[in-house]
Amino acid sequence: MTMLPNKALHLWNFNVSEFLHQLEIYETLLSPEEMERANRYKFAKDRTVYILARGILRILSGRYLNQIPESIKFKYNKYGKPDYDFRTQIKFNVSHSGNLIVMAFAKTSDIGIDVEKMRNDFDVMKIAQNFFSPDEIHTLEALPEKERIHGFYTCWTRKESFIKAKGSGLSFPLTSFSVSLDINKAQLLRTAWDAAEKEKWHLFTFAPTIGYVGAISVRGDLLYLQHKQWESL
Repeated sequence: MTMLPNKALHLWNFNVSEFLHQLEIYETLLSPEEMERANRYKFAKDRTVYILARGILRILSGRYLNQIPESIKFKYNKYGKPDYDFRTQIKFNVSHSGNLIVMAFAKTSDIGIDVEKMRNDFDVMKIAQNFFSPDEIHTLEALPEKERIHGFYTCWTRKESFIKAKGSGLSFPLTSFSVSLDINKAQLLRTAWDAAEKEKWHLFTFAPTIGYVGAISVRGDLLYLQHKQWESL
């Protein structure tokens, strides 16, 4: 059993290529509904990532909850956010991009995680104009041009993790709240709907490997981030 202290935030990183040789083992852990969804993916890589992510999620959940991985039941809200289908303090969230899968676990009411493989083949400011708040756009514009790609992804992952933690999809616009772009100080700065909202959240940024940026948003008391190491099946 894996212990999860009350104020701890556990972060797990997985390189997809390191798990390919065990894909069939992870398939056996999935529910019929999960396998049905896996088989609907058009591309083999997407199917593989989904199977590995669900299988690893079940194994880690089993360790945290002291349950058999195959027996764990999940539920989803109307926006698709997953949760355990039974009472527990533990919450989780999952993200993947490129060749990475990341997961976060904590004893909290809401948690969201996002990871992105950075690209530089698009107009950063054009995308920002559509999805960032005026404050975020101003901060991004003020950065030296060579730092804007990283600044963009720092902002994007923090916003995505917050949206995922809220669990309400895009029911409120990405432009209606602001996060910091400071690499060393992740913060929710303001929201359009509640001046006190920023006091309820803690944001964390992480760099799982070269070329990737990630962020976690957690509602509740201050947590400390622990990077966890995977032990194989």
